[in-house]
Amino acid sequence: MDSKIEKLNKRVALSHLGGGDERIKKQHTKKKLTARERIDYLLDESSFEEMGALVTHRTTDFGMDNEIYFGDGVVTGYGTIDRRLVYVFAQDFTVFGGSLSETNAEKICKIMDQAIKVGAPLIGLNDSGGARIQEGVRSLGGYADIFYRNVQASGVIPQLSAIMGPCAGGAVYSPAMTDFTFMVEDTSYMFVTGPNVVKTVTNEEVTAEELGGASTHSTKSGVTHITSANDIQCLSAIKTLLSYIPQNNKETTKKLRFDLGDELRLNLETIIPENPNKPYDMHEVIKGIIDENSFFEIHKDFAGNILVGFARLAGRSIGIVANQPMNLAGCLDVNSSVKGARFTRFCDSFNIPLLVLVDVPGFLPGTDQEWNAIITNGAKLLYAFSEATVPRITVITRKAYGGAYDVMNSKHIGADMNFAWPTAEIAVMGAKGAAEIIFKNEINSAQNPEEKLIEKETEYAYKFADPYDAASRGFIDEIIYPKYTRRKLIKAFQMLEGKELNLPKKKHGNIPL
Repeated sequence: MDSKIEKLNKRVALSHLGGGDERIKKQHTKKKLTARERIDYLLDESSFEEMGALVTHRTTDFGMDNEIYFGDGVVTGYGTIDRRLVYVFAQDFTVFGGSLSETNAEKICKIMDQAIKVGAPLIGLNDSGGARIQEGVRSLGGYADIFYRNVQASGVIPQLSAIMGPCAGGAVYSPAMTDFTFMVEDTSYMFVTGPNVVKTVTNEEVTAEELGGASTHSTKSGVTHITSANDIQCLSAIKTLLSYIPQNNKETTKKLRFDLGDELRLNLETIIPENPNKPYDMHEVIKGIIDENSFFEIHKDFAGNILVGFARLAGRSIGIVANQPMNLAGCLDVNSSVKGARFTRFCDSFNIPLLVLVDVPGFLPGTDQEWNAIITNGAKLLYAFSEATVPRITVITRKAYGGAYDVMNSKHIGADMNFAWPTAEIAVMGAKGAAEIIFKNEINSAQNPEEKLIEKETEYAYKFADPYDAASRGFIDEIIYPKYTRRKLIKAFQMLEGKELNLPKKKHGNIPL
């Protein structure tokens, strides 16, 4: 009996190269890793416990009974990352192209069920040619079983997907339903229908990389959140992201040790330009508020007019949503609204407090935006903030105009604390546009209309383009000098740690999709 088990274990381990992180890192920084190498690098050394190593497929048609491989094209199990329990599956492209079979899907579903029961993150390393065509509907049923569990796990445990090779057809929908999707440049791609089908149906000539490569999905579609140059960087990014999020929806992220000082940030005083129409980089504001080098940006190359990402403030993990004046003047559009809404809902699902930095002149105008449903998509961001029950704090750095003021976590939609810098301008619209409407007749009848417009623009700005009227009505809790922002936020988030909200009982809301 012992010799039989030893032989089986030897056969199962043939593809397991082992050897630790450094060996893998040195040899494979430029090429694809095997499924087991990926797991070795991702997890703490010697922590991986494999499940279903002896599983084989059940197909006898098309000569498949002559090709039997233990594990059936996917390695599944559990281990630790920085001593935190995680469940992982890694598709093995060297076995039937990593194609999904009935038993392959059963292995994945088994660890998904376990992850939900235990309350631990699930990480999928995808590298598959798609459904195993020799099995027909049994393979398709396997995909559906996985999709169903993705939905059951959503908002319960973090789900991360790394696309480290091909991912086509029905296979793309599981990663799409997980919380974050990673892709590797030049070696991974995702699409529902491949280049050959596209050419046949639409007569378009397109490569796999152009159609569904990492660059395409990180800049144009927004399907992927983070791209990496190679497998090692991708796996390292997964580890980093996990450090900002908790194990499940009942826990909070562990606070890192932090010793408070005076926490003044004088560099924040000079970031806002004197010219209200001159852009500045919101990254500099974020840098001046958070713990040093702690910003982990999400969707970096997509919808650049809004920034989202994780950071630490006095050792606590927070989520940041911020307008970016360097791109489209910080206007909200279709893509930025969806990007911000999705990130907000993730943070709310997993008890991560939200910091919102506002410099928004409004929604982007134009037929392109209206025809692509800016109304519905803008409402997604509004809905996400209104629905969120985690601590929510807003800082208005400069412009907060029109409906965008309401949408960007205003006091009116449930924000807990709202601060404004003295440079803040809170109004229905910019001073020039407002003056042109309010004083239209007076300007047109003036001897010098241009001079009169400037006069009325100044008059309107003096009355409304500052934060004091909003503060007098309680819409702003405090007007603060920029240098005190970090100190105020640390105290405010500490104060809000015990926040609880009892929402109306309902099955679920109907977010405008």
